[in-house]
Amino acid sequence: MANTSHEQNNKAGIFFSSTLLLWLVSVLFEIVFNNRKELSCIIAGACFYQIANWVVRYLISRDPLFVNTSVSLLHSTITSLSVVSILVTQWLRNGSSGMFEHSQLVGDTWQWAYPALCFSCGYFAYDQWDMLQYRLYSGLIPSILVHHLLLLICFTLALYRNITINYLLLTLICELHSIFLHVRKVRRMAGIRNAKSRIVRVEWVLNLITFIVARFASHILITVKLIRDAHKFEQGIVLPLALFGMAGMNLLNIFLGIDLFNAFRMEKKPR
Repeated sequence: MANTSHEQNNKAGIFFSSTLLLWLVSVLFEIVFNNRKELSCIIAGACFYQIANWVVRYLISRDPLFVNTSVSLLHSTITSLSVVSILVTQWLRNGSSGMFEHSQLVGDTWQWAYPALCFSCGYFAYDQWDMLQYRLYSGLIPSILVHHLLLLICFTLALYRNITINYLLLTLICELHSIFLHVRKVRRMAGIRNAKSRIVRVEWVLNLITFIVARFASHILITVKLIRDAHKFEQGIVLPLALFGMAGMNLLNIFLGIDLFNAFRMEKKPR
């Protein structure tokens, strides 16, 4: 069984390493040969989070899972602040009128939305590499690697064509919930597991609320918006790709919700 699992991990590692390399070649080609300098924020994002990885590794802990989770927590915090600030700025500047119209979400780009999306895309590339490097995955088809690959494909295609940028920015609201997911992992790795402590109770409340509001409900609303405005999309791959991506996210959210409920129930059991 151990050999079978090892072989599956090797096959998955080879496949996802190859797709990540192809993605990198594509991005570099766009930057260098097509003079898309704005895409340099993708490389800047990947480098920034890799540097953060080294800082945590040498100053706090060398445990690969702890380091990866800490950097993921940093990304969730930065991305959440970026998304909220962009939305608030847009709201204060132009008001809510027409802010979520189809033309705004598909054809327009809010201020700082493009570089924010690029920077976050760089994180997903970094995280994919870090998980592959330290084998922080298991199975022949690791869900986390599939998730990152789908995000890289959707994000980079949108960035190349400069379309649906605002839609994709809205999907990143879920990073508000990711903050508390990563806080929980770091807290447990630090040995803080007393379910009766106030810190743990507050953390669970925020975890569940942000899951419902910032992840589950927001992605459902985005999916409904896509379906309602389906007739407004031009013919092409944009709408099918968007619906496919949101279907995948909603499915992952269901599994994540089940895992959260089970984890909450297990943590509340007296030991």
